[in-house]
Amino acid sequence: MPNWGGGAKCGACEKTVYHAEEIQCNGRSFHKTCFLCMACRKALDSTTVAAHESEIYCKTCYGRKYGPKGIGFGQGAGCLSTDTGDHLGLNLHQGSPKSARPSTPTNPSKFAKMMVDVDKCPRCGKSVYAAEKIMGGGKPWHKTCFRCAICGKSLESTNVTDKDGELYCKVCYAKNFGPKGIGFGGLTQVEKKECE
Repeated sequence: MPNWGGGAKCGACEKTVYHAEEIQCNGRSFHKTCFLCMACRKALDSTTVAAHESEIYCKTCYGRKYGPKGIGFGQGAGCLSTDTGDHLGLNLHQGSPKSARPSTPTNPSKFAKMMVDVDKCPRCGKSVYAAEKIMGGGKPWHKTCFRCAICGKSLESTNVTDKDGELYCKVCYAKNFGPKGIGFGGLTQVEKKECE
């Protein structure tokens, strides 16, 4: 039967797919809204899709359904995946016996020990990880917390000063902690008397 007046048929809903809404995968066309994992229904793109014959999956569900199974083939480095995929309808039981090992480790891993010793930000008190760490005044700060305590201006290594564990921009530091008097940018003695 000829395909009159339209594009290819969607691999998921079998309706016509027009060029503006078309995504191609494995020689088949899909609507952008139909390009979903067949197991978990997550939206897919060219970097997250894994095709098996006429089915499309996200890489996680594809690995659960078609990837290697058993001890040593977990989802991360050196772990055992206990996710059976039942909630996704993947039915991955292979009748393997359960491990006799305890479910919680008897000694904490190096990773767990590292996570205990994470630096705390002096401004917000939360953990500061390497990806977001900026050193100032000898202490680690979040990039978003690395601001002047008075005016809130974002700081850099060229304009930061510290006093008593707090960070200030050079302008606020000079106004509040610098020398006072005529010619130093602060209020003069005459101005102070006028303010009183």
